[in-house]
Amino acid sequence: MIKLACTPQPRGVRDYEALLPKSGFESKKRHPSDNFGVSYSERMRQCRGWSVMLLTLLGLGAWAQKLPTRDEGLFQMQIRDKSLFHDSSVIPDGAEISGYLFRDTPKRYYFVVEEDNTPLSVTVTPCDAPLEWKLILQELPEEASGEGSGEPEPLDQQKQQVTVDDGTELFTYKGNDVEAYVATSTPSGLYQLELLSTEKDSNFKVYATTTPESDQPYPELPYDPRVDVTAQGRTTVTLAWKPTPTGFLMGQPVQYCLVINKEHNFKSMCAAEAKMSVDDAFMLAPKPGRDFSPFDFAHFGFVPSDNGFGKDRGLTSNKISRAYTAKPKTSDIQKVCIGNKNIFTVSDLKPDTQYYFDVFAVNSATNTSTAYVGTFARTKEEARQKTVELKDGKVSDVFIKRKGSKFLRFAPVSSHQRVTLFVHTCLDAVQVQVRRDGKLLLSQNVEGVRQFQLRGKPKAKYLIRLRGSRKGASTLKVLATTRPSSKQPFPSLPEDTRIKAFDKLRTCSSATVAWLGTQDRNKYCIYRKEVSDNYGEEQRRREQNQCAGPETRRKSEKVLCKYFHSPNLQKAVTTETITGLEPGKTYLLDVYVVGHSGHSVKYQSKLVKTRKYC
Repeated sequence: MIKLACTPQPRGVRDYEALLPKSGFESKKRHPSDNFGVSYSERMRQCRGWSVMLLTLLGLGAWAQKLPTRDEGLFQMQIRDKSLFHDSSVIPDGAEISGYLFRDTPKRYYFVVEEDNTPLSVTVTPCDAPLEWKLILQELPEEASGEGSGEPEPLDQQKQQVTVDDGTELFTYKGNDVEAYVATSTPSGLYQLELLSTEKDSNFKVYATTTPESDQPYPELPYDPRVDVTAQGRTTVTLAWKPTPTGFLMGQPVQYCLVINKEHNFKSMCAAEAKMSVDDAFMLAPKPGRDFSPFDFAHFGFVPSDNGFGKDRGLTSNKISRAYTAKPKTSDIQKVCIGNKNIFTVSDLKPDTQYYFDVFAVNSATNTSTAYVGTFARTKEEARQKTVELKDGKVSDVFIKRKGSKFLRFAPVSSHQRVTLFVHTCLDAVQVQVRRDGKLLLSQNVEGVRQFQLRGKPKAKYLIRLRGSRKGASTLKVLATTRPSSKQPFPSLPEDTRIKAFDKLRTCSSATVAWLGTQDRNKYCIYRKEVSDNYGEEQRRREQNQCAGPETRRKSEKVLCKYFHSPNLQKAVTTETITGLEPGKTYLLDVYVVGHSGHSVKYQSKLVKTRKYC
């Protein structure tokens, strides 16, 4: 197993200091391929050498590591200069550790294999970016030379002895896959793991063990590790995969977690979680010339003191921040853990969209995970609606569900120079899009009556898309024609279709109202209906169907009809006094304007109340 020293029951640093040699090391060295049979005294001298080296490395880390400063140039020099910023650690046997790499700044981990012919497994999991890593066996001096005073050697001299020889490189890898070095028999000695990220600052995980067969920290994949897509819908995808043998054969607690996103598959849970929790800007050093701010220090895990942070250029507090937690980007990537089920249906997806799916077997006891071979699938398109054919010069009634769409097709039989399109919305505004042979001609919101002139083209076909309102269902009338005509099927309307009531002209039996007209001579009909005093806006909206004409009203509600127009739009105003009303009653007044072809449009309704006492 991996140990810091060779004494059977170490009691602390003083125990290791007692084993230090009294003078320098001899130059004799042993290659890993040499004979492993050595005497006890020789083995103890080897162990003393390893202990010196480990204490040296740990001492260097505690002596030279510095907190980030507000001097950008100094900070960059510190994290890249090995002599000033040497972060060393000892890897525990049989435990997964997490780490963080600054870009282009290597990080080293060390561990000791005590006995020869020991199996060894080292697994490295990149998270944010591809990594370069290598495993090196350091060749330490075997024994101390001569007698000495028993005092430890100077720190610089020890460091020089440790770093003179680069050792034997056992394994190297570059990429973003989860990769492992596995050996059934390794020599005793000091092993160094060096990691480097050249693309950006990155997270990673490392697991090392000298008992790989019995440990089995990562859930085992089945013989077929693929994730299969068994069913697809417009908003759902059903996935299935074979269970891991770790759960039902070895009795370990295993659950499955599923990651869904629109970009790519992930090779590890670590990579997926890094994408969810932090973005690429996390822990980036400020641009040259810009001072650190308290927010920058919070990103680095430190909380600046409340008093004097801006006064002193140094960091005045080094407490670990537990308040900062990155918010997951749920809109980009989603993670769901589903227990031990190996069939799952993902819902609430968007139609006609490609998604990537990754399944991870997670050991609930150790939180280690293994990735299945991910898959991807595209959801089905929305069911294509039936396209309504428009006939030249004929009015079509169209009904659209709330937030729904309708498609209309107009294909003139003969060649044409121009197409006239009339759209009459009965309730709320409707979005209108018109394409000619796939080319977008217009896209507008329409309320009331609108007329559009479209340039024609021989044998052209027009596709009209109508999108309904979010408030409720929509009804409208649509007419398309290539025939030139001086008379429009729908009456022209002013920009303001409100009815004005004159309060000072109210009496106990009459009400006077006015409305705007146009330059075209149209027929206007007035209708009245007595309503209750608590008649509200919701009831008025239900009855505000502008497409419902006078033919839907009772004859007793009709007041009068008259023709009106004015060449001067500034004077296109008409008034009317409605008589025969009862005192203290509320009435709903409607004005209809009727076109030449009989199609009518209703103005906005108006509530009036007669005086109770006169």
